Amino acid sequence: MSEIDQAELDRRASLIVEQFEGIHPPYEAFYIRSIAYSAGRARDAFLRFEAAKAVRDTADNQVSSIHEALGHATSLSRFFWPSGLRSRSSAASEKPKAALKKLKDARALKLRNAFDLNDESPLKNRKLRDSLEHFDERLDSYLLKQDCGYFFPDAMIGDLEAADNPVGHLFKLVDPDRACFVLLGEAHYFGALRKEVERIHDLAMTMGCRLRSVRTSTP
Repeated sequence: MSEIDQAELDRRASLIVEQFEGIHPPYEAFYIRSIAYSAGRARDAFLRFEAAKAVRDTADNQVSSIHEALGHATSLSRFFWPSGLRSRSSAASEKPKAALKKLKDARALKLRNAFDLNDESPLKNRKLRDSLEHFDERLDSYLLKQDCGYFFPDAMIGDLEAADNPVGHLFKLVDPDRACFVLLGEAHYFGALRKEVERIHDLAMTMGCRLRSVRTSTP
């Protein structure tokens, strides 16, 4: 089978945007199932954290569950608020392809409408998303700023106020009482995010094969 060229892909993308608001109806089920998967994995990881906390499991296991839950939540977030679309072609430089960008934006808006999401949703938190996805780069910058003190690179369970200690440099800490994940000294609260993930999962499981519009979102 010959590969479809970019012009044909752009033509198809434009048709789907113009005629179906970003998602071809027979393919709606694939988006629903993909969303249900990410939300379900995040939900299950949060549940594993609760179980680990109840038996006072190791800090590694407790923090790992939260890290996994938030990682799946960031994957879920991209369905509704996608990252920038970049071309892999050196000739096209780094500019997004217009037709595919329009498809991505239309698809995201259609999904936000179907899942009753707006820009106030905790799922849109790009600060947390970027911190998790670019941890290596954040670690580079974080270490450049630290001249002295005590470093704690291992996972920890404790009070988030420990992150305020100017000579204590925390890499990963979970405060179970405040539902907070401290990553490289920055606090990220996940209580509201967890509720949003659970709501989206439950809604996805009721949709079957077709999306439904719950309310009108803003672009």
